[in-house]
Amino acid sequence: MIKAIPFDFPYDGRLVPGHTALLVIDLQQDFLSQTGYFARKGYDPSPLRAILPAVNRLIAAARAAGLTIVHTRQGYRADMADMTPYEKWRRQRAGLDGTNILLRSSPGFQIVADIEVAPQDIVVDKTCNGAFTYTDLELVLRARGITHLLFTGCTTDVCVHTTLREACDRNFQCLTISDACASGDWQAHEAALHMVTVEDGVFGALADSDAVIEALARLAGGPR
Repeated sequence: MIKAIPFDFPYDGRLVPGHTALLVIDLQQDFLSQTGYFARKGYDPSPLRAILPAVNRLIAAARAAGLTIVHTRQGYRADMADMTPYEKWRRQRAGLDGTNILLRSSPGFQIVADIEVAPQDIVVDKTCNGAFTYTDLELVLRARGITHLLFTGCTTDVCVHTTLREACDRNFQCLTISDACASGDWQAHEAALHMVTVEDGVFGALADSDAVIEALARLAGGPR
């Protein structure tokens, strides 16, 4: 089991590598670079970059233990055919007209080079904050027999939390890794982590990366 709050994860003590996936949410240039969307909106991307060492350690431990690793990327089609009038209005209001920021055709859409994406990893592209909306993520997870999800990435209060809530409503068992998630708004980050634990874990459990890596290391030599 993984030492966590408000309960150790998973609740029944059965953490099976073949039924568990590590989600790496939106660690893209547009969110982590000094010239991408996040920085242009006035946020400091350095808290997001600060989690990369922890995320890399988790990825390595997850691979060694036999977990599925899923990366997500957020962005719209290059022709913006998948954007509603409201989304286009928000894009214009944000000063992004005439740029390729948050478009799948742009370099900013790519996952940062600091994160290794292996050939066997799953990459899910999304337009919404939640990774289950209008994607095949649930189909992929169900096909692989995945029942337990470990959450990392950015931002804690938006894409991570939206995907977490979607996953909980689909009856996946969820663990958020506190120091492997980040936001440009510290208060929002802290609030999002706290919200995981309310009502005795309404959105699952919360642990730090050391506790997760320790548990995965114990699994690495066990049955898959």
